[in-house]
Amino acid sequence: MWTKKELGQGVVEYAVIIVFLAILSIVALTFLSDGITNSLYDYVLNNL
Repeated sequence: MWTKKELGQGVVEYAVIIVFLAILSIVALTFLSDGITNSLYDYVLNNL
């Protein structure tokens, strides 16, 4: 059986993974936001 200590450790590991993925997503969106915004805007303008 799992003890409380082992169960808590698993929860902390999942929390660290979620925080890491959130930070990675924010950084990726920050760097890619200009390219995504400009290309989407150009696409809409060209197809009007």
